[in-house]
Amino acid sequence: MLLASAVVVWEWLNEHGRWRPYSPAVSHHIEAVVRAGPRAGGSVVLGQVDSRLAPYIIDLQSMNQFRQDTGTLRPVRRNYYDPSSAPGKGVVWEWENDNGSWTPYDMEVGITIQHAYEKQHPWIDLTSIGFSYIIDFNTMGQINRQTQRQRRVRRRLDLIYPMVTGAMPKAQSWPVSPGTTTSPPAPPCSCPQCVLVMSVKAAVVHGRTGPLQPPGTRKNMAPSGVGKLPPPPGPGAKPPDSAGTIRGPGKTAPSQVIRRQVSNTPSGATVGSPTSPQGSNRKTGRVALATLNRSSLQRLAIAQSRVLIASGVPTVPVKNLNGSSPVNPALAGITGILMSAAGLPVCLTRPPKLVLHPPPVSKSEIKSIPGVSNTSRKTTKKQAKKGKTPEEVLKKYLQKVRHPPEEDCTICMERLTAPSGYKGPQPTVKPDVVGKLSRCGHIYHVYCLVAMYNNGNKDGSLQCPTCKTIYGVKTGTQPPGKMEYHLIPHSLPGHPDCKTIRIIYSIPPGIQGPEHPNPGKSFSARGFPRHCYLPDSEKGRKVLKLLLVAWDRRLIFAIGTSSTTGESDTVIWNEVHHKTEFGSNLTGHGYPDANYLDNVLAELAAQGISEDSTAQEKD
Repeated sequence: MLLASAVVVWEWLNEHGRWRPYSPAVSHHIEAVVRAGPRAGGSVVLGQVDSRLAPYIIDLQSMNQFRQDTGTLRPVRRNYYDPSSAPGKGVVWEWENDNGSWTPYDMEVGITIQHAYEKQHPWIDLTSIGFSYIIDFNTMGQINRQTQRQRRVRRRLDLIYPMVTGAMPKAQSWPVSPGTTTSPPAPPCSCPQCVLVMSVKAAVVHGRTGPLQPPGTRKNMAPSGVGKLPPPPGPGAKPPDSAGTIRGPGKTAPSQVIRRQVSNTPSGATVGSPTSPQGSNRKTGRVALATLNRSSLQRLAIAQSRVLIASGVPTVPVKNLNGSSPVNPALAGITGILMSAAGLPVCLTRPPKLVLHPPPVSKSEIKSIPGVSNTSRKTTKKQAKKGKTPEEVLKKYLQKVRHPPEEDCTICMERLTAPSGYKGPQPTVKPDVVGKLSRCGHIYHVYCLVAMYNNGNKDGSLQCPTCKTIYGVKTGTQPPGKMEYHLIPHSLPGHPDCKTIRIIYSIPPGIQGPEHPNPGKSFSARGFPRHCYLPDSEKGRKVLKLLLVAWDRRLIFAIGTSSTTGESDTVIWNEVHHKTEFGSNLTGHGYPDANYLDNVLAELAAQGISEDSTAQEKD
């Protein structure tokens, strides 16, 4: 039991191991179902409060979020925060995506940012909580400490998250206690969907394996055709565990039960005994799914699916029926039954399996790629260009502005007509000199540009902080390694007419150099060699050639903090997405993906790599 006042934030666990908050409105909706107890049914349909979450259902018994169209299960939790923190004030901190939309920070990060904001700090360094970012409150920007890339951030007011006071049960204790008094079940539902569901359940419970008869044909059946249902587990049965399953000798079955009665059963009778008076045997009238074994549950799910399809009911696919899931395979079937009983159409299917790698390939089957020289490329640490001061480098890209406009310098936020507000190490240039970048036309204090250049990679290139236009050749801080590339005789999903380009990246652990976050400190290299895949099409080969340029410029990887594990001083991807899943797309890093090649070309262009770059590399 938790005591005292707190705000409740419902959160879900993403694929990177980070707990992501639901919005205040969704948290209020979930909390209302939790407080209603077992009478509310034990599941939350998120689409009822946010149409964008229509595919998602939360099962409060197992504390999992279930996505209907993919079968994906993610843990959820009910977390508590101080009422004086950001969620207790309705404050949401968000960062801007590449597509211009806004994404809220994790609750822990948002609270940290809000605390610094309230203390009127000019900026906050998030390194202490595992993120290599600085939030600048003057510019309302997020700065990546490794790449110096900037994004906009904003502070938005929303609903206050739900408040709890006094003794509140933890989420795992739902329902409040086994002894909690519940009201009698609702009267039988007579909608066609429930009639259909109950007919399927009755068929499976009685072991019927033949084709199901439509509901209309069952009305003329003799009452003796309805047998008694298996009773619920007795007092000796083990209690459900946190995943909502009942443990038996060698078997696991979900403990959820369906409380609806067969709608065409005469009033005052139960399924177990058509002539029994109402309430005389209510427990045996419930569908005790916990007593069914795995094959029976799967047979129930498939039978229901067939009947729904045959009846012409529009269906939504629900997956996760095979045994590879850590959750009991029957959970998807029971979810489908629960959804159907609630009037939500469902079609149960089997999901594709995760296929990370292609079938085995012999050395003789591996071929070089036409139009691409060699089959591997190594990279070593490149030395920064010497002999030129930062002022001399920037002079190539700037035009002097004699009469600055009445605008702010977006680096120091001082007026361009006033001296630079930069307070760091003093460049040799005067603080009141103003320059205009030759290609994009943005105007800054030259003093500020020199300071920004000194804080970067100092490779002779400059990136406009406003529009991201790159001047010169941008290079990165990728540690030494090897890139291999060749053809294998297999096709990717969505590209049946061509072979596959396989890329293998190998980077060993080592010691960080002066360009890295912690010079002289060792860094790790997890998950290498990393295998990536491209279709051997015209556009796929184009992407490969540009990736080779990015590799030579040390832009594929960097050293920083892993967003997956939270480990610092390790090799991480550097904003150019790769497909690491060969035969499926369950993680979002596989095929088919119709937009991937165009997206990665855009990401490479943002790093200053285009078709012109290949010609520059040859020169």
